[in-house]
Amino acid sequence: MVKTIGDLAVLVRSKDVTPLWWTFEIMFDDVEVYERVRDSHVINREDVAHKFDQDPKKVIVVNYDAALAVKVSFPRSQMFESKLDNDVYGSQQYAPLLDLQVPD
Repeated sequence: MVKTIGDLAVLVRSKDVTPLWWTFEIMFDDVEVYERVRDSHVINREDVAHKFDQDPKKVIVVNYDAALAVKVSFPRSQMFESKLDNDVYGSQQYAPLLDLQVPD
């Protein structure tokens, strides 16, 4: 059965780390599940860029094995607290990652 990141992760969060960047953290509580996600490469520059309408060259994906986590960062489309900024804290920006499908 195919599972999604939303099914497998224990915590997915997003935040604005600087006025110009979003950061997303996907965390797992099981080594096998984390390794399944990591080894499937389902969280990759191209797919993240597509989900968030970004240039893949500007997307950073880092696997943190010791923390059983994946971190994703890319530039914000609007500067933090600008008139066009519709999410100052960035706490709900992770939602498009939840439906990424992880193969068995």
